[in-house]
Parts: sequence; C-alpha cells; structure tokens
Amino acid sequence: MTAAGTRTDGALAGVGLLDRERIVARPGFNRWLVPPAALAIHLCIGMAYGFSVFWLPLSKSLGITASTACPDLTLASALFTTTCDWRVADLGWIYTLFFVLLGSSAAIWGGWLERAGPRKAGVVSACCWCGGIILAAIGVITHQLWMMWLGAGVIGGIGLGLGYISPVSTLIKWFPDRRGMATGMAIMGFGGGAMIGAPLANLLMNSFKTDSSVGVWQTFIVMAVIYFVFMTGGAFGYRIPPAGWRPEGWTPPAAKSTMITTKHVHLSNAHRTKQFWLIWAVLCLNVSAGIGVLGMASPMLQEIFAGSLIGLPDVGFAQLDAGQKASIATIAAGFAGLLSLFNIGGRFFWASLSDKIGRKNTYYCFFVLGIVLYALAPTFAGMGNKALFVLSFGIILSMYGGGFATIPAYLADIFGTQFVGAIHGRLLTAWATAGIVGPVVVNYIREAQIAAGVAPGPTLYTGTMYILAGMLALGLIANALIRPLSDKWFMSDDEVAALQAKSAAVNAGPTGSFGIGTGGLDAKAMLAWAVVGIPLLWGVWVTLRATFALFG
Repeated sequence: MTAAGTRTDGALAGVGLLDRERIVARPGFNRWLVPPAALAIHLCIGMAYGFSVFWLPLSKSLGITASTACPDLTLASALFTTTCDWRVADLGWIYTLFFVLLGSSAAIWGGWLERAGPRKAGVVSACCWCGGIILAAIGVITHQLWMMWLGAGVIGGIGLGLGYISPVSTLIKWFPDRRGMATGMAIMGFGGGAMIGAPLANLLMNSFKTDSSVGVWQTFIVMAVIYFVFMTGGAFGYRIPPAGWRPEGWTPPAAKSTMITTKHVHLSNAHRTKQFWLIWAVLCLNVSAGIGVLGMASPMLQEIFAGSLIGLPDVGFAQLDAGQKASIATIAAGFAGLLSLFNIGGRFFWASLSDKIGRKNTYYCFFVLGIVLYALAPTFAGMGNKALFVLSFGIILSMYGGGFATIPAYLADIFGTQFVGAIHGRLLTAWATAGIVGPVVVNYIREAQIAAGVAPGPTLYTGTMYILAGMLALGLIANALIRPLSDKWFMSDDEVAALQAKSAAVNAGPTGSFGIGTGGLDAKAMLAWAVVGIPLLWGVWVTLRATFALFG
C-alpha cells in the first residue's frame, strides 16, 4: 500500500489466489458489491434450517410408500442398518450436529478467519458444506446413517460455522457507518436460506421420485452443486478494505471512539461473571425452543393437519395416499419457508425495537409472549385452526431470529464494546448447546408418543409444546436475574488507555477512502444484487403461494 492508498504490483508477488493479501480492494471498487457476496454464502448455508423437508421421505427410503419399521431398532443400530428405515428422531441428529458444529467451529476458527481472510474461509466453507451434502447423498444410496451424520452433520456443520462468521466480520469492516444494517443483511441471509432451499428441495424430490427411490440422494447432489457455485462465487466476490480506509466523507464519532471514560470488561474476565452465564442461559433457552420447532416444522404441520391441508378435514395422516402426501408435503415446505420469512423479519423488527425499549425488556417480550403462544398451540391444533397455529409459530420464529440479532447489543450493554466480538463468539456455544437440546426434546418426545400408541395428529405434539413453554419460563427467570456488573469487573482507565494506544499504533498511517467504496448501487452492483435477489424473491413468491394454499 502506497501513501495514496493504492497497492503496488509487487505486493502480490508470491501471494496465493485465496490469500488475504490478494483481496485487498483497489481504487474504484464499490463496497456495495460485498453484501451480495455475503448473501450468496448465507442463503446457501441457511438451508440448514430447512432440512426438515427431508425427514419424512428419508424415513421411507427403503419402503418408498411406507416405512420399513423394525421394533427393536436402537439409535446405535440405526447408524449401520441396511434393512430398516430410519426414524425421524434418528435423522434429526443431523440437524443437531449442524448447530453444535456451527457454534464450535465459529469459536475455534474465528481467529484463523481474521488471519486467512474471508475468501479462503468462504471457499473452505463451500467445500465443507457442499462436500458434506454429497457424502450424505452417498449415505442415502448405501443406507448408512453414520455417513449422513458425518457428511451433512459434522463436515457440513463446520462449513456452516465458517460460512456464518466470514460475512459478518467482513461487512462490519466495510460499513463502519452502518454496522447494524451491514450485519443485518448477512444474518438475514442465513435466516432466509430455508425459504429458497425448502421449496427447491421439495420440487427436486418430486422430480426425481420413482418406484424405487424417494428422490433424496439425487436432490442432495443437485443442491450441493448449485450451492457450491453460489458460495464460491460469493467467496471470490469478497474484498477487504486497506488499512486506514474510511467511507468517503465519514469521520468516526469522537464521543464513541474514545475508550478512556467508557467501562469495559476484559475478555479473560467476562466468562467469570454470573451475568455472562445468565445471558448464555437466556440465549440457549430462547434458541432451544425455536430451533426444535424449526427442525420439525414440515413433519409437524403434515401430521397435525393432514387431510385438512388439501380440503379433506376428516382424513388423518395415515389414511392419505402417496399423491395426497406429496401434495401436503409441498404445502408443508411452504410452511417451513413462511417460518423462514418470519425469522428474517424478526431479526430487523426486534433488534430495532430493542433500541427503544432496551434489551432486557425485549427478552421479556420473547419469553412472556413465547410461553403464551406455546401453551396455546395445542388448543389451536385441536381446533383445527390453521391460521392461528401458523401465525403463532410465525411470531415464535420471529422472536427466535430477533434473539440472535439482539444478543450482541445485550452483551455490549453489559460488558462494553472493547471485546464484545470475542465475547459474542464464546457465547455462541449456547447456540451449539441449543442445537442438541431443542431437536432432542422435540424428536424424542414425538417418538415416545408414537411408541405409546399416539397416532399422528394434534395430540402427538401437545406435551412437546408444554415442555418448550417451560423452557421459556426458565429463560424468563434467567433474564430477570441479570443485573449491571460490579465495578470490580471493569478495566481501569489506564488499561483501556493502553489498549487504545496499541490500536492507534496499528492503524497509524494515511486514512481516507483512497477512491475505494464509492459508486453506490451502480449497474455492476445492481447485477450482483440481482443474482441473489432473484432467488430470494422466488422463495418469497413460493412461500406466499404456499401460504394461500395453506389457508385456502
């Protein structure tokens, strides 16, 4: 980088195609090209939320029209059986592994990402996520559940973690003047991935379905190829700003940039406070309830409302023929997409509301309203009222998404901003834990109910809804116990000043826009936005169409 802020040709000598040094922006680059690159990755990995569309077809991968059940099947034997169809609960562990590995890999490799750069992280994410799905397809072909767990769950989960954090980190650097908007765009993409992926998967499965195949492994391969193209395209679209870069005409607010009079907790002390663990519990319990529903959204709607989804209110799920089940599966995929739409909207709505009413009060809303809606869900199901049932879960999922968008600000309120990014990374272990608790509660209670002779219908999920309401009640208590930190936990003014001096030394040198980041939504930027915007609009259209079918 020269004094004028441009790179010399020699700076690229010996630099690899994926290296961080390769993607430092040059004069003329438009920063509005970065958000669609980030969305290209997040919309793909966000399909993790929509994997429930595969559970019922996979539970009949051998029997095709009906499950080949084995009464003595255990979780251990299900991993290796080639003669018994898998139970939905066995398949649900893939969903659990997604979020366990997402949280773990984000915490473990977050520092590596900062050194390696977002392009390399994006490519590795694409290889893991798409390669894992292909390995899962092989597992379907060979009927080996352990291979599906390893492929989609473990390897794919690592890809989720790397893909999740790389856009957020990059966009914050490009939009210091609009950080909330920037991170919201990326997180919106992750929340909206299922809105595109779930109906696409259902469309592909119906196309590939034959008398000897439920069409899942073919769908896995096609989607893996599509996702790899989009994710690598997004990774190669990444650029990072040079040192000292600022948006044209923007100056950091002096009152917010000085840390000398602002209190901050050091990273090494944050986890020693009870407030950290109370916020950890708040996030874990809120996410556990929401993630459990997301993981079973498609089967839940099909089994509860069954024939009423296609105008046959007196026909139960077991009495539907193959064609009718295919029809309601399409509607259920739309339901999963609709929840994704609420998930997206909630991330903006609740985070914005928290600026006005405070983070603690926002979480009070999540828990109180969530308890009421979970408690009423069995009543809505028993009444056969699809509108109230769907609306209640839409609101629940909006609060699930809102919880993710609000928690970084909650941490900043309690611990200050100096180490909030690193503290947030550690707090994501709550997400990993919720990825186990939520799906296990929903899946295994369902299996216990079926084993007890409960037929698919509204009563199959009644106990589950009350347990999830109880989990939110625990979250409400944890949130009520959060108090401001004692002064003993905060860094002294001298310690903050020393950190400020180190930051100033690192950033010493010319500052300015260097002709980078300008251009706004020019033709090139609009084309990039169209690449991700058209699939997103298609997902919205399919979701709304399925919604009309749901209530028609």
